[in-house]
Amino acid sequence: MSDSDPTETAAYHPGAERRRRARPRRPAEARRTVERVVTECCHARHTPCDAGALSDAVLVASELTTNAILHAGGVTDFRVEVVGPGVRLSVSDRSSALPVVVEGPGPRGRRRLGGRGWPIVCRLAREVRVADLPAGGKCITVVVPLS
Repeated sequence: MSDSDPTETAAYHPGAERRRRARPRRPAEARRTVERVVTECCHARHTPCDAGALSDAVLVASELTTNAILHAGGVTDFRVEVVGPGVRLSVSDRSSALPVVVEGPGPRGRRRLGGRGWPIVCRLAREVRVADLPAGGKCITVVVPLS
């Protein structure tokens, strides 16, 4: 835990580096958390951090938290875990509605804003899992390769 971020706690597991942080209120907070966790893990393992792969993980975290904030009542839990050659991201929210892709132009033939985040997540992640939560809402868990 760093002095500048007292809300972060760490739990180490064999074969994994894990960090849990207070729920991000903005996508920028999720991006910074993923960047910090992955960078610290690479440093601790004395391995180079692939900038492109880190960028993909940061983008996926940003899209998942943005969707939770804009469409699902906000983020209720956020987890980042570096496992083997990937980073597992879990974002929980208040809605049980599944993510959707908005396709094609709107009713007046104009391009719609938004609707591109979920396809980005599905393209960059190796695993994508959506699970209902017992108390309501859902948890989206993805694994983004780091190499």
